[in-house]
Amino acid sequence: MEKKEPVIDAKVSQEEQINPQVSMLNTFFRIHDYLVAHATMPIRRQLMDEINWNDRLIAIKGGRGVGKTDFLLTRVREIETEWRNLPVPLTKRGKPSKRKSQRDIRPCLFVSMNDFFFTQHTLMELAAAFAHTGGKYLFLDQLFKYPNWSHELRRCYAKYKHLHIIFCATPVMPIDEDNHELERIVHTYNLRGFSFREYLNIQTGLRLPSFSLEEIMQRHASISREICERVQPLKYFHAYLDHGYYPSYLESTSFEAELLKTMNSQLEVDVLIIKEIDVACLHKLRKLLYILMHDAPCALNISTISEEIGLSRATTMNYVKYLKDSRLINLLYPEHKNFPMKPTKVYMHNTNVAKMDFARQIAPMDLYETFFYNTIHGAHKVNATERSAMFIVDNKYYFDVKESVSVRDTIRPTAVGELELGRGNQMPLWLLGFLY
Repeated sequence: MEKKEPVIDAKVSQEEQINPQVSMLNTFFRIHDYLVAHATMPIRRQLMDEINWNDRLIAIKGGRGVGKTDFLLTRVREIETEWRNLPVPLTKRGKPSKRKSQRDIRPCLFVSMNDFFFTQHTLMELAAAFAHTGGKYLFLDQLFKYPNWSHELRRCYAKYKHLHIIFCATPVMPIDEDNHELERIVHTYNLRGFSFREYLNIQTGLRLPSFSLEEIMQRHASISREICERVQPLKYFHAYLDHGYYPSYLESTSFEAELLKTMNSQLEVDVLIIKEIDVACLHKLRKLLYILMHDAPCALNISTISEEIGLSRATTMNYVKYLKDSRLINLLYPEHKNFPMKPTKVYMHNTNVAKMDFARQIAPMDLYETFFYNTIHGAHKVNATERSAMFIVDNKYYFDVKESVSVRDTIRPTAVGELELGRGNQMPLWLLGFLY
């Protein structure tokens, strides 16, 4: 029996033959629809409401594993939902119009720039095709894998005035002042891992609000009491320090294995590829990270470390900076000092990473200091101080961090790891996890 050819929609086939751009966009839209349908973000991130989505070029910057892709896909879903709820245009007789209207346009397109399409085609071609259909919001993931990405973004921004481009950026990608192509036109926002507040809301189903640092400093006793009437935060705090910063804890059966992959990607991609370092240096970079992980929080002895890993002092210091830029470590500097000056202390970027040295039993106080620095420095400047205080925030607030509460009140604001309710100058450390 003669084999029959599959039936194909002649109308679609003819349209695609006449205009190859239609075929290209349809393929991208199929992938787009699948990704949007399967995106998971268990809570609405506070950053979503802090972004001015009317800006035409937006960078969402964040370390690996903090959920940048799902963040963009969630925004796509919101826009498309609003678009579908636009009123159906009516004819003069009050009946639904059959003419194509704004409501029929696909407003968003999410594209990963590691698609093989971009080995032979340009971002400009994609933007042109999408803009021609009336598209409004172009979301780009994995942009660092596209050569000359900043120049292409600049061209798209200049040519398609009605198009809004939102893209994910790794911490080591030059954006703002480090990129003359994009300075003054790109608006950069930082997406961080889950705060303790977000983690607590996920675990309990509550909708606890965030507070400013000034609010916490002035009202920590009453705020902590109000929260503790609804939940016991200390029951969740140590679990957060162990695994709550990265969204992958919600999906992975082995959080440690997933975090190990994330950390290796930060080294192999964010540092080696983007910073264009010889792959032969990967072992030394990993060794440097492990040395710091084993001792942090610690002073930085560049001479000893350089000798141990077999690199010059200058190269070692550059590698330390790369680890900071990729958000694997944090560097605490004295006031008014910064790289390339020697930092006062090295911290791991967050407590989840700090606990990845399985050969070390990390002290609670080390975790509490690491948490304090990580949760504060996202929106505030944190420095070491020459006074007896451990930290100075925004050049005006002196802070101490302690493991347990003091019988007598402290002189300056003190964040206490094992304290549930604030008293005097002693505030619960967990409450600082409510800054975002």
